[in-house]
Amino acid sequence: MNEEQSWVLQARQGSDEAFTKLVETYQTPVFNLCYRMLGEPDLAEDAAQETFLRAFQHLHRYDQKRPFATWLLSIAAHYCIDRLRRRKFSMFSMDAEDDEGNTFELPDPDSPDPEAETVKGQMRARIHALLKDLDDTDRAAIIMRYWYDYSEAEIAESLRLTVSAVKSRLHRSRKELAGLWQEEENRADTERRTYESPAF
Repeated sequence: MNEEQSWVLQARQGSDEAFTKLVETYQTPVFNLCYRMLGEPDLAEDAAQETFLRAFQHLHRYDQKRPFATWLLSIAAHYCIDRLRRRKFSMFSMDAEDDEGNTFELPDPDSPDPEAETVKGQMRARIHALLKDLDDTDRAAIIMRYWYDYSEAEIAESLRLTVSAVKSRLHRSRKELAGLWQEEENRADTERRTYESPAF
């Protein structure tokens, strides 16, 4: 039994200290997932607190054969999907960038190049705008796959889908994002040409 499993066992037996250790270990990844889903720090903070409350209340249902992080993040993802379905948000924020509209990579936090950071910021802003148009469950699947490196099977388990449904959703979402990205590129090219002076 590793340390984490020991904390879970102690928390199940009523140890607040053990559950606090689990919260301290996972508060950052839970908050980040909620922030990427909901787009606002205050909403993400509330969602993270609700996630830990639900985890505490349902700890007896946790299957120790499954990674605790997967179980916990699936609670967070479901809560956020429910929030998004009840209320559509106008803003969506994600700390990541797009690579040619098909694959996603997290930005390098150690990069000191201001010009590169500006470009990353512009790309992030564009990807934020594109992702808000995705179906809520598709958005969760994309975030879990490309930001948390979940396998298709883990996503299926977390979102209560079949593996084939996850594959279909990921494929459709990547295609949709790539199409939206290309549309923006074409629009930007057209605007640039409109404002360029003819060469003499």
